[in-house]
Amino acid sequence: MQLQLAFELRSPDCGAPHRELYAAMLDICAWADELGFDVVNFGEHHGADSGYNPSPLIACAAVAGRTRRIRMRPNVLLAPLYDPVKLAEDCAVLALIAPHRFSLAIGGGYRPSEFAMFGRRLDERWAAIGEVVEFLRRAWTGEPCEFRGRTVRVRPVPDPAPRILLGGSSGAAARRAARIADGWLPPLDPRLWTPYREECIALGKPDPGAFAAYGPTFLWIAHDADAAWSMLEPHVLSQIEEYGAFTREGFGEAKGPYRGRTDPASLRGNRAYQVLSPPQLLALADTLGPDGVLLLNPLLGGIAPAEAWKMLRLFEREVLSALSGGWRQ
Repeated sequence: MQLQLAFELRSPDCGAPHRELYAAMLDICAWADELGFDVVNFGEHHGADSGYNPSPLIACAAVAGRTRRIRMRPNVLLAPLYDPVKLAEDCAVLALIAPHRFSLAIGGGYRPSEFAMFGRRLDERWAAIGEVVEFLRRAWTGEPCEFRGRTVRVRPVPDPAPRILLGGSSGAAARRAARIADGWLPPLDPRLWTPYREECIALGKPDPGAFAAYGPTFLWIAHDADAAWSMLEPHVLSQIEEYGAFTREGFGEAKGPYRGRTDPASLRGNRAYQVLSPPQLLALADTLGPDGVLLLNPLLGGIAPAEAWKMLRLFEREVLSALSGGWRQ
């Protein structure tokens, strides 16, 4: 089983201040590194009311300086908004700071306001993804190469070069990942794994295997679910409302777990957000199997770091030891 962390570092009106959240994030990553967690993920959005983290590469670099083994990645970096030459340089440095620990997971984005903020065209994002991936592979050789009619040279050379993973939410994105990337990061939907796996096999690439079963998008561990929900409600609602606004902006309607009612009474029926006791979590882990993934997002919606630490210590004390026979792969 794999254990992952996720951070968006949002500070809505109900949340802790950003300064406290960023400091807590680094402390939590150091704690997770000592316990053997596998991956930390950083989201990216721009111009959000909540101050959503806009700089996942900087967050990854900060974590690299506080840890020794945990792997880190943007999930996902909005590549069409970046200058590809500077992106290649920054990722090369990060790969050298954290050898074998940094992967570059990229996506096309979907919010018109973000593209307008950077002076980019939303309808060109998938062409931009292809250009970025092709350029990064050439640039990371360290040799001079042509880019948009000029000769560039990216140094230092990353050793090894980061793996390039592609995100997305459609079958077309899955097939594109099989063609041009080193891996695919779909939403937590096994149906989108099938076109990726089929395309890999059709291209003669190694079979990536079955989809890894994931736990819920948001997981909180507590003995008293009612008390936990009372504390969590404004934070979870703020996330559902903001992501609902994001996806309505990009797709014309709220998508995934951000659809439907956004009131406290409906939260417990949204299976993407779950509060479980330690025994319930261990039962869930059994259903996910040895290749499953448990994801903790302890600062979601600006949850106070003190509350996050109570939950994480409970996880360490009553869950981790019971998982120890099977979660490290």
